[in-house]
Order: sequence, then C-alpha cells, then structure tokens
Amino acid sequence: MPAPGHPDDAAILAYLGTSPLTLPELPFAQNALEPVISERTIGIHYGKHHRAYFDNLHKLLDGTPMASLPLEQIVLESHGRADLEDVFNNAAQAWNHNFYWKSLSPVKTAPDEKLQAAIDSKFGSLEALSKQLVTTSASQFGSGWGWLVADRGELAVVKTGNAETPYTRSGQLPLLTVDVWEHAYYLDYQNRRPDYLMATIGQHLNWKFASENYARLRA
Repeated sequence: MPAPGHPDDAAILAYLGTSPLTLPELPFAQNALEPVISERTIGIHYGKHHRAYFDNLHKLLDGTPMASLPLEQIVLESHGRADLEDVFNNAAQAWNHNFYWKSLSPVKTAPDEKLQAAIDSKFGSLEALSKQLVTTSASQFGSGWGWLVADRGELAVVKTGNAETPYTRSGQLPLLTVDVWEHAYYLDYQNRRPDYLMATIGQHLNWKFASENYARLRA
C-alpha cells in the first residue's frame, strides 16, 4: 500500500508514461555539452554503459512474461524483490539514464512561470535550489543520483544510491536528475564530483523538461 498522500503504481505510471525496452536516441549530439561534459565521456556513458543496461535486461527477461512490459512497469514490479534484483538494477539504470539525458540541454534554459513560482516558494530562488542540488548530489556516498522531485505535490531535492529511483520510494515523482556515478564525470573531472555538478547544474540542466514534467504533474 502506498503511504498516505502518495500515488499508487497506477498513478505513477500515468505520470511517467511508457518506454520501450530499447536504447533511445540521444536528444543532442555527443559533443553538444562540451566543454562541461566531453564528447568522449558522452560516447562511453551513452554508447557503452547505457546500452549495456538494455542489453543485460533483454538477456534477463528473454522468454519471461515481463519481456512484454514497458520499462517503467518492470522497474516497479522488480523493486524490492530478491529474485529480481538483477532485473531491477538494469531496468532502473536504463530508465534513470533515459531520464538523465532528457534532463540535460546544450543551451541554457529557465523554468516556466509556474515551476519558477514553486521553486521560489520552496527554496527562495533558482540559485538556492541549484546550490542544494549540488550539495545533496555531491554528498551521495558511492554511486547514485541527485533529483528534483515532487513529494506529495511539494518540491524536494533528494538523492538515491546505485540504481534506486525516486518513484520506487513512496512515490516521489521526478522532475529532473543528475548522474553521480563515476562514469558520468571521471574522464573529465576525476575525483572532483562537485566541480562536475556545479558546471552541469549551472549550465546544462533542462528546465524546459522539468517544467513540462511539473505541468503534467499538476494536470
């Protein structure tokens, strides 16, 4: 049962939509985020790591009833099940990466009026939110993700470890994410995770995507 005030699986899936079990096209050229994130990093991150999650998932699901489900439903149904741990890890990482690429933009963007008003009400300013997202994401011990989410309709900044994703945790609905696995930044920044986060969050977050998600959530 979902916690009081949190969406159930049907509501989560209605918000997230459905994704096929195939590697999507990048929404920008592999060199589009330079110099903040290099073409080499994007090529390896997308072409090897992201692709491998889908390849592994196909092997794990081949011949099973789950092979016909959308990616989001596989994540929800495999979460917390010891017998499906490998399925969850690969499905959730595939989904997280799908969402990560959409959370980035080659050009600087800004929240729309409604999201900006919600940011101002919760955090005081976009700058304050960005600082909190950097701090929270940088503090994730080991591999994981930083997120801007809606938690029972209220904006929040959270972090998740490894393949975990907010919508498996009491139904927090993601608006955007930043990847803090080492493969997201190590070629460019080595151990300087905060530098990667400050540059990426400051220059390349896709606030248009976050605004579209927030509008769909409110609808």
